Amino acid sequence: MKAAVLYSPHDLRVEAWPDPAYGPGDVIIEVTYNGLCGTDATEFTKGPMMVPLTTPHPGSGHVGPTVLGHEFIGTVVEAGRNAGPMLGQRVACGAGVACGTCRWCRAGRTNLCASYYTIGLSTHGGLAEFVSAPARICLPIPDECADADAALAQPLAVGIHAVRRSGVAPGESVVLLGAGAIGSFICSGLDGHDGPVIAVDIDERRLAIAERLGVTRALRIDRDTTTEDLAELLAGALPDGPPDVVFETSGAPGSAARAFTLVARGGNVVLVGLNPAPQAQNFASLVLREVNTKTTVAHLCDQDLGEALGLLSRRRLSEILLDRVVPLDDVVAGGFEPLVAGTATGKILVSPRHG
Repeated sequence: MKAAVLYSPHDLRVEAWPDPAYGPGDVIIEVTYNGLCGTDATEFTKGPMMVPLTTPHPGSGHVGPTVLGHEFIGTVVEAGRNAGPMLGQRVACGAGVACGTCRWCRAGRTNLCASYYTIGLSTHGGLAEFVSAPARICLPIPDECADADAALAQPLAVGIHAVRRSGVAPGESVVLLGAGAIGSFICSGLDGHDGPVIAVDIDERRLAIAERLGVTRALRIDRDTTTEDLAELLAGALPDGPPDVVFETSGAPGSAARAFTLVARGGNVVLVGLNPAPQAQNFASLVLREVNTKTTVAHLCDQDLGEALGLLSRRRLSEILLDRVVPLDDVVAGGFEPLVAGTATGKILVSPRHG
């Protein structure tokens, strides 16, 4: 088969690759689309960070050159004897593989599994004509859900999980600090929320997408906008007081501290963006205001992925979030380079079947 294989930073090769093997509980999926995300771009430019190019991954055991791609859908063309009646089905894969037996799995928190690994980051993934995956993390795509929409299911599940973690209640006010890729999927996951939702970003294009997704208001700020200035802008947009829930999605330096400052007393701050650098924070203020801090990672396949497919069956989010579809042969120039340069205006899907 043909696959996009990462050997080292900036060395992603589209080449002939062995067809994937599969076990009794696995399926082989002929890939229709694989979405690219910021994590893929980071591995391409700065890795290896998560991809085990030189050291075996503790969960998957894989090491060496790796077929990227963790946001994939396709059709089941082969199935192991314990995989169930899945042959011929269109499926979306959750990509995250949990053991099912550790204390976190038994508690239903499979995204925190002691041996968790991700297809396309910890082992070979969906930037290929075929990919192997456990049948238990693959869900049938409803007939009314188009392929381009179904390809958004995995990242949308991440957004839905973040919304679920936030504990946002009906009528509560929400602010998203950052309306980029993950911010747009959190916006989507807030579909149907009856309280005000405000998106804050420095990019007009991102805010325009947020408005199409249904936010109450989009606020553009500059890089030098102070937290005090932003608080005044929010006061004008939220007459009932500071926001009940603040999502920090950018990971930008100082943005977490900004979220803690802006949230209402007794409110919830949800940290989504990743920044490994240490950052200063006044914890006394958090204690005195009883601010709740939550974090979120990945999703729960048996809970969030199905909800994502249901939402995508009702609403054509691809019409808002999709930038382009590129063939596998053009994945670097047409996919990774625009993503890294920041010129992509939405999700980029890769089609291994065409080109």
